[in-house]
Amino acid sequence: MSGGDGPPPHRAGFWATLRAVLWSFAGIRKGRAWHEDAARLDPRAVVVAGVLAGLAFVLGLVAIVQWVLARAGAA
Repeated sequence: MSGGDGPPPHRAGFWATLRAVLWSFAGIRKGRAWHEDAARLDPRAVVVAGVLAGLAFVLGLVAIVQWVLARAGAA
């Protein structure tokens, strides 16, 4: 049986996609898990999850900087 004879792989949901994107942000992912993700994840969902995760990261950094500056001004 060749690789193309089976049914298409089940597509991952939003949370599985977000988890894969967050693992990729951390830079720690096993090769086998990466290949499973590549087969299951929808590229558009990965882009959306990546943009959302990147936006949350930047907004989190901005919030931390604002907090530190507010604390420095109060001291």
